[in-house]
Amino acid sequence: MFVRSLLAMSLSYLMLNTAFAAPNAEQPLNPKKVASTTTIQDPINPLALDTKAASEVMEGRSPAASEVASVTAASEVQITQQEQNNLNQVTKTVKTIDQSSEKTTATSTKNNAAKHAWTLDNLNNIQWYPNIGKGQFPVYARAQVMLNNNHASPGAIDGSSGKNTLKALASFQQMQGLPTTGELDQATWNALIATQNKPAFIEYSITEADLKGPYAKSIPSDYALQAKMPGLYYTRVTEMLGEKFHMDEEFLKQLNPKATFNKVGEKIIVTNIRNNLPENIHLIVAHKGAKQLYLFNDRNQMIGSFPATIGSSDTPSPTGTYKVVGATKNPYYSYSPSNFVQGKNLKPLTLPPGPNAPVGNVWIGLSKRSFGIHGTPNPSAISKTASHGCIRLTNWDANDLASKVKAGVTVKFIE
Repeated sequence: MFVRSLLAMSLSYLMLNTAFAAPNAEQPLNPKKVASTTTIQDPINPLALDTKAASEVMEGRSPAASEVASVTAASEVQITQQEQNNLNQVTKTVKTIDQSSEKTTATSTKNNAAKHAWTLDNLNNIQWYPNIGKGQFPVYARAQVMLNNNHASPGAIDGSSGKNTLKALASFQQMQGLPTTGELDQATWNALIATQNKPAFIEYSITEADLKGPYAKSIPSDYALQAKMPGLYYTRVTEMLGEKFHMDEEFLKQLNPKATFNKVGEKIIVTNIRNNLPENIHLIVAHKGAKQLYLFNDRNQMIGSFPATIGSSDTPSPTGTYKVVGATKNPYYSYSPSNFVQGKNLKPLTLPPGPNAPVGNVWIGLSKRSFGIHGTPNPSAISKTASHGCIRLTNWDANDLASKVKAGVTVKFIE
């Protein structure tokens, strides 16, 4: 999402002596000076405030001098041969996946009812079988959860063999030293099972907090109307639960056909997912062709991947190498028609925070002004649509990354 500026900070992050106040949604941006007399200008990266990295604001600690220097003096970083080899292998498979059809292939249902039963027991105990075919099957649902928990995100879990799932398989195979076929073969299944120490799906009881919200009646498409709202909240319980458990909303309903989703204590089937990326993120590669974000550690090993929407032909993402300057949750979003015109809105607008905001509910700022990695209000559309130049992830993947990435981490864009 290419933005002219993005004003960010929730009240809980205003404790670190940074002279920065977010206006409410009806007011225009009024940039203020920070303690070092640096003026926050428009366009800006709103997280590069003073010499404090915004990731330090999130964590409540002071950045090391080396981290500050790495943010303010980003230099070209060369990808190592090992990293390049990893990328070459996985993206070669991804290219084949992108050229393939997602058309469902028929499989015999004779004597294999378990292969198609969407019960909690079957979802947790389904085993690999040959000639799975393409489509929506419990074996893919279990595999998606295991992929998610191994940091190879399939995006919104929907039980299908879509391209995001196949790309996640290729990433997992690369990380495990397996042939990168992008197929759910026996060896890949065995490797996934070997890492599993908990059920893939669980029974969850809806809580009072789940129902309380806050929720919006609807989210208008017009930014001018969005700017008048107190927050761009979820609009329904199933939308919130889908994001909470990394699930496609329709798939959540499919697994729970009798659920009302409006009663405290009602039990539903959900995924048993994690949000704990490895700490040691050294390099982020935004691969435009693969529509993937790849993470590497300081040993040049691939340690994670996310499906991503990276720019468009009209508003391409940048090229070259940049640095992460920090991250913040629940950012305000400043719309400027000088960048792109939304509807009939010809005046700047400030949109309130929320998961349905244009940048979702988290922003990871880059050392290139106005560009960042962020969430989305439409998780099931990730890698399938265009963005306004930034790197768009599902809200949960963006939050997962924001919680572990540090200021100074290199972000390299590759075609």
